[in-house]
Amino acid sequence: MVNASPDFKLAASREDLLFQAKLAEQAERYDEMVLCMKQVCQKWQLSQDERNLLSVAYKNSVGIRRASWRVLSSIETREEQKHGANTGNAPKVKEYRMMVEQELSEICEDIIELLDEYALSNGKSDDKVFFKKMQGDYHRYHVEATNDSKHKQLALDAYTAALNTAKESLPVANPTRLGLVLNLSVFYYEILRKTDEGIELAKANFDEAVSELDKLQEAEYKEATLIMQLIRDNLTLWSEDDQRDGTQVEDA
Repeated sequence: MVNASPDFKLAASREDLLFQAKLAEQAERYDEMVLCMKQVCQKWQLSQDERNLLSVAYKNSVGIRRASWRVLSSIETREEQKHGANTGNAPKVKEYRMMVEQELSEICEDIIELLDEYALSNGKSDDKVFFKKMQGDYHRYHVEATNDSKHKQLALDAYTAALNTAKESLPVANPTRLGLVLNLSVFYYEILRKTDEGIELAKANFDEAVSELDKLQEAEYKEATLIMQLIRDNLTLWSEDDQRDGTQVEDA
């Protein structure tokens, strides 16, 4: 894994690997957290807490690169506008941006393959929805940087498979299902540019979930309401964007 210390030694037992992962999380050493949780995923079927640790590890590891890529891409555009694509500092910025893009792509492909080989081979319906959604997310992150049409289709396939399973097996207010709806609506709106479909998906599921919230246990209720607030925030943002100039936003 890129940027993990070569001196970092993985523990042997499940308990110790989880301790290392949590320690790395607290120290914000997410590449080493990835190594720990990848090892756990390869050796044992993940509990709900462990799958969340796996998600946190990869999301933060790739998130750092996504943020860096956006900054460098913006600088590259400014340099090209000033001096042209092949003169001044633009080629240097492009080279650096492409290095970060490669790291980002490698992380995305690593987790997608890991989930295919280990996490998706068994587990409950909730797990299958969770991991298929994760695959969709990392194909989407890949597309954000590379605009790769293959990953765009694979993201849609993964999200669609997750949604079909969720509709068959999970209540509409289930947090895993709501998280999927949130991310799929963003994918429709931002990546596919199917703004109406993104808004319709988010609004329909939000409205359905409102009436089902009181059936959830306390922990699920809190998680569901947090996700629903994010869905509502997106709907508000998208609505304001439509009223302002009829165009779509780049980021939710």
